[in-house]
Amino acid sequence: MGRKIFSALKRDWQLWVMILPALAYIIIFCYGPMYGIQLAFRRYDFSKGLTGGDWVGLKYFMQYFQSPMFGTTLRNTFVISFFSLICGFPVPILLALVINSLRQQKLRRVVQTAVYMPYFISTVVMVAILQILLSPSTGVVSGLLKSSHLIPQSVNLLGTPGAFVPVYVLSGIWQSAGWNSIIFIAALSSVDGQLYDAARVDGANRFKQVIHVELPALVPTIVILLIMNMGRVLSVGFEKVFLMQNDMNISVSEVISTYVFNIGVQSGQFSFGSAVGLFNTIVNFVFLMIANMVSRKTADISLM
Repeated sequence: MGRKIFSALKRDWQLWVMILPALAYIIIFCYGPMYGIQLAFRRYDFSKGLTGGDWVGLKYFMQYFQSPMFGTTLRNTFVISFFSLICGFPVPILLALVINSLRQQKLRRVVQTAVYMPYFISTVVMVAILQILLSPSTGVVSGLLKSSHLIPQSVNLLGTPGAFVPVYVLSGIWQSAGWNSIIFIAALSSVDGQLYDAARVDGANRFKQVIHVELPALVPTIVILLIMNMGRVLSVGFEKVFLMQNDMNISVSEVISTYVFNIGVQSGQFSFGSAVGLFNTIVNFVFLMIANMVSRKTADISLM
């Protein structure tokens, strides 16, 4: 076994050198911090470091499970993640199908550039744009909604608990749909042109070509990305939620990541915060494995 590995390394050493920076990044920034997982099982002591505190077992996990914020943070995180997945996952697929149907290359490049650009807007700038557009007094979007009598004149969309999830989800779709469609466009570019010719000979119009040629070609990619998204079902991004959070919408915007920051960093309860974060990671891993198992048994497509 060792001789085979050495032979493979000797034969393909150029390839290993090329991926060495990526491997180093993963080892240092992904696997290295896992050393601190034990903090979730110890009473943190500043003078003794990560490994010097007393072992307390599952104390901090039980503390979180019995906390009044357990149900709130779990529900808020799941609701935001669920609607982000249900509403946001199909949009890049539809966008890729639309872009792929454009035959004029100049128009196609313009559309692609236009839908890719929002992805490169930083989270801070994105939330600032939302605050400007949805301002109750001067916001363009809120003004249009009020003038159309879709919302009351006194409503502040960023301060209304019921509007937090729609605003978060819709702004996320606008920002990331174009970028997420790239992988689907790449999958569509590999479809054999003879399949289109055969479909046209059989009398299939453009809609039927999408249904019977393009969507089947996208199924493996869709399944793989769906499995990977299931592994992030409780990993709502911290930055955007934290920046959109205020005293008026805190009841629906306090998610696990912001709770870990508030209780672990700001309050100095590092062991408790580590336990909550580890619980979140374990749940995501369980969802990932279940989705992968179901996909392998039903569609014979899986990550491994």
